[in-house]
Amino acid sequence: MDESTSSVPRGALDGLRVIELGSLIAGPFATRLMAEFGADVIKIESPAQGDDPGGDPLRSWRKLHKGESLWWAAQARNKRCITVNLKHPEGRDIVLRLVERADVVVENMRPGALEKLGLGWEALRAVNPSLVMVRISGFGQSGPMRSQPGFGAIAEAMGGMRYVTGDPDRPPMRANLSLGDSIAALHAAFGALAALRHRDATGGRWNGHTGGEGQVVDVALTESVFNMLESTLMEYSYDGTVRQRTGTSIPGITPSNVYRSKGGEWVQISGNGDAIFRRLMLAIGRADMADDPGLARNPGRMARADEIDAAIQQWAATQQPDAIVQAMRAAEVPATRIYSIADVVADPQFQARGMIEAHTLADGTPVDLPAPAPRLSQTPGATRWLGPALGAHTDEVLAELGLDAAQIAALRESGAV
Repeated sequence: MDESTSSVPRGALDGLRVIELGSLIAGPFATRLMAEFGADVIKIESPAQGDDPGGDPLRSWRKLHKGESLWWAAQARNKRCITVNLKHPEGRDIVLRLVERADVVVENMRPGALEKLGLGWEALRAVNPSLVMVRISGFGQSGPMRSQPGFGAIAEAMGGMRYVTGDPDRPPMRANLSLGDSIAALHAAFGALAALRHRDATGGRWNGHTGGEGQVVDVALTESVFNMLESTLMEYSYDGTVRQRTGTSIPGITPSNVYRSKGGEWVQISGNGDAIFRRLMLAIGRADMADDPGLARNPGRMARADEIDAAIQQWAATQQPDAIVQAMRAAEVPATRIYSIADVVADPQFQARGMIEAHTLADGTPVDLPAPAPRLSQTPGATRWLGPALGAHTDEVLAELGLDAAQIAALRESGAV
């Protein structure tokens, strides 16, 4: 992949060093967010050995270009990638030396795996008491299921998300995305920054150590998904209500649904605010419903949700999708066509915000990446380079540890890197 850099503003996390001991999605997405905002992320991957190509399995996931994943270009952007054999004694020593000068370690192995390698929390904090260690796993570092493998799909099912997703008379549905992993990654990135805030607040005052107090951030995929379930727990504890699948509508928030246009395309209309509902009804020629005092507030609309949806659908069926959106926007009612990725790329709003970044791979092949988000006014995120080749920065990082070319060659010969 192309590693060309351009002049970019100083990142908000500039000066932060992060060691990534993760693979696939949750851990690497968390560190990707940090790298986009200036953190020096050193990603540690296994070296190629025999028939094993080494590296993060994500390198060969989804659509490939010359054997490497297009996803990799984004997931590993701005990271320095090195190869280290964690099972080799000298490989373990390299990790410990890196940890000595790191702020954060992010790992998403099964609980206990790093301990078996001599790289668990106690070993890492012994060389760096100020370290923040983010541990991402399916079920967390404790509990009866801690040692079980857990993936995003399992977290979405066990965390309650799948149960409420889909049509009432159909099996639970999933998005064609790794939501469980990505949600956990967001929790992990937030947890890391919260722990760093505590470390900095305790600098010079913690147990005689001037670097501040480090800690473990324990992120479970299941708990991260569960944390997104809004009021479902409160409803269940209140009167035993178990929220069910309701297709495209949201019971209790009326109207907010998708409606079929004259051309057969679906359009999302969200007119659930009191003032918005009135504007929506007037826009579709239903002044009677706009003026109905029984529909002026959400509780009244909830009781007549089917009637309201039928009125909107009757109107939508006479309109082309773009006409629906234009009419709704003119009335200041939130509405949109259901976008494919092609629609996202073509949309003027995404274009105006610079959300589609144009890049090139090492061989000159063009590829677009989503721009970093959120936007910071003074220290915005940036793409400095795309996901690099396996071990691209091994020599560079080892040299920073004080190793010379002969020592690096010896480590490579021994299979440590």
